[in-house]
Amino acid sequence: MAITLLLPALSLHCRKSSTGTLNSDITFSTPLFRFSNSNFFSSSLRNHLQFVKPLKSVSSKHLSATPSNLKNYEFVDGVTDVELKMDFGDRDVLGPKDIIVDVDELSLKIEFRTSEGFVTVMETNNLYGRIKPSETIWYIDEDQLVVNMKKHNNELKWPDLMESWNSLTEGIVTLLKGTSIFIVGNSTEINQKVASKLASGIGYIPLITCELLEKYARQPVDSWVIAEGVDSVAEAEAAVLESLSCQARAVVATLGGQHGAARNANNWRHMYAGFTIWLSESEATDEASAKEEARKHIEDGSLAYTNAEVVLKVRGWESDGTQIIAQACLSALKQLLISDKKLTGKKSLYIRGGCRGDWPNIQAPGWDPSSQNNAA
Repeated sequence: MAITLLLPALSLHCRKSSTGTLNSDITFSTPLFRFSNSNFFSSSLRNHLQFVKPLKSVSSKHLSATPSNLKNYEFVDGVTDVELKMDFGDRDVLGPKDIIVDVDELSLKIEFRTSEGFVTVMETNNLYGRIKPSETIWYIDEDQLVVNMKKHNNELKWPDLMESWNSLTEGIVTLLKGTSIFIVGNSTEINQKVASKLASGIGYIPLITCELLEKYARQPVDSWVIAEGVDSVAEAEAAVLESLSCQARAVVATLGGQHGAARNANNWRHMYAGFTIWLSESEATDEASAKEEARKHIEDGSLAYTNAEVVLKVRGWESDGTQIIAQACLSALKQLLISDKKLTGKKSLYIRGGCRGDWPNIQAPGWDPSSQNNAA
């Protein structure tokens, strides 16, 4: 099964492994452009990785935002449906013939007739969840347009009509149920900045392994590497990760580079206690090269980062793109958690079992991970 989310500069590919675990790959092009407050995705089913070329600017047709002159609408999240109420304001809307409402599973477009023809007053390709287009109804209630949409997933709570930084940071907390997040990747700086942004957004504790190690060693990590080598630092970080494996509601930023513990698959047993996100710096310049790069990463078992449940490919890092990347992480996590409602419970069980390395196929009590048969 594959689930693909698309953004003007982002694509997400979730894949289900032979063990039944859903993994996600995201391609993110150069974050050199600015988005409005609403950075939305359109969604469809794919069995391949998508790639979108870098953009210096984004035209309005790619953005899913409410025009600044029309923010006077109400949103209600019900058990089986969601409802949008929009005031006509000073528009002379006489009846249904003056309104066009177009919906799809993840999109909504509303147009009002004016003296110059129909104009779009709201358009999004990124509703917070999926709806049933054939069951959507709309009507006029005095000076308001009311649009009622049936949910695909009645268990999903919608913080807002559309997926955005604010709605994701509010909604993901309920889905995570306290499970921590581990950020890995070759860049310590990117790991730290994205982890800090995620933590501040969802109210988790930011834990930076680099800072913890430097406080313990009383010297910069770079000096430690020079004095004792990369293996010494990686071993120390692995011990820190072990101590953090039982920490709830935390976003942990790990070290990048050769001295990072996450580069060794043997050090992942304690990170499996939370959801792992790989921030992968990409060299891809088009869809074909991105697809090939993703395929090689998946097939190359020697790259420990491929154990991550979410993979975010970043090409051209700039610090002012931190929130865009953090939002993509939350969107991917939302899809992951919606696809398997038992994941958080399984993580809890894994922790109670002692983080033995038997993820995702948790073994019975007494299982010995060091035995020759289990190793095979």
